[in-house]
Amino acid sequence: MAISYNKITKKFLGSIFLITMLSPALHADEGKEEETDLVGAITGGKATIDLRLRYEFVDQAGFANNANASTLRTKLGYKTETYKGFSGVIEFEHSAELFGGDYNNAINGKTAYPAIVDANHTEVNQAYLAYTGIKENTIAVGRQAINIGNQRFVGTVGWRQNDQTFDSVAVINNSIEGLTTIYGYVWNVNRIFGNDHPMGDLKTKTHVINANYKGIKGVNIEGYGYLIDLDNIALKNLNSKTFGIRASGTHKINPDTKIIYSAEYAAQSDYKANPVNFSADYYAAEAGVIFKGLAVKAGLETLGSDNGQYAFQTPLATLHKFNGWADKFLATPVNGLRDFYGNISYAVKGTESPFDGIKFTIVYHDFKSDVGSIDYGSEIDISLSKKLFDRYTLLLKYANYNADAFATDTTKFWFQIAAKF
Repeated sequence: MAISYNKITKKFLGSIFLITMLSPALHADEGKEEETDLVGAITGGKATIDLRLRYEFVDQAGFANNANASTLRTKLGYKTETYKGFSGVIEFEHSAELFGGDYNNAINGKTAYPAIVDANHTEVNQAYLAYTGIKENTIAVGRQAINIGNQRFVGTVGWRQNDQTFDSVAVINNSIEGLTTIYGYVWNVNRIFGNDHPMGDLKTKTHVINANYKGIKGVNIEGYGYLIDLDNIALKNLNSKTFGIRASGTHKINPDTKIIYSAEYAAQSDYKANPVNFSADYYAAEAGVIFKGLAVKAGLETLGSDNGQYAFQTPLATLHKFNGWADKFLATPVNGLRDFYGNISYAVKGTESPFDGIKFTIVYHDFKSDVGSIDYGSEIDISLSKKLFDRYTLLLKYANYNADAFATDTTKFWFQIAAKF
């Protein structure tokens, strides 16, 4: 267990104490009515429960054994009402292995099995204080789930049973119509491996800058800068500064049909005691059409390489969303990566039948290196999901990676039931 219940209780009481101490209206001479308002803000908030039961299977070449994992992830959260501009969030997360299981969760030593990185853990997932008392601004301090844009650079890795969260301060400004700017300073990354893993926490001095403009109809323009400085000496080669711009949008052809597109460029180079002097580029482009519930998309994403010596990396991203669900490219190979992909999905809705809420997706990836155009391999991903009664979701998901010159053949399968209250 990563954090004992005594530590959890102390953190919960500490967060309530923080809310109380920072509320400027709580003084002895302000009377019982003011205190009642504060108590009401704390006790009149909203509680949430998020349950996710999952079975995962992995068949990977090079292992004599297949991996099987049955896990239950539970989140219990509470958000207070706002008082004098202040509000607080506390969320606990627990993941438990059910019915035994033979798999390598990165800390159990079962290296004869493929990896399924969902270890047993109990921890404070979020605990932060937010202030909205300055017009068009939000300031949040503490442990937070942060998802920036499409999560290509900063995200919570929400697919795994343990979220990646950030001990940080974040300032969000909306004072210019159509423009949202975010600045964040991160001093610790709580990674998906949990606190019992030696790399479960990453001490850092990282700056996150993002500006998103939606003032032009049908167009979204995003500019960003990410300055990553990790304290761990073994990870200094991931220290980098990245600056980029992304444009995305939609164009409606008729009431039933619209075109979607995106284009992005970023430049990355070494930063803060990185022993490697490098520069690498990132390019991404996607286009597609949506007709009623049918969506067809194609795209090319390139994570460049500096002459095969170092490649563009995104260590704080929600990596499972990109480059195939088999997770073969969580770290970019030194020769870089070009991912050409096609995506077809169909969502059933408006039929007033039991089929409403079903979504089917199939994705094909062709992977090559940026330097030398080496054929890494290809992948097919398939998912089928169904929403039930607004609170429940069933999911079947499949990934098959066919290796050529990178990694090994891998097949993964998931069955999942999720519920939110």
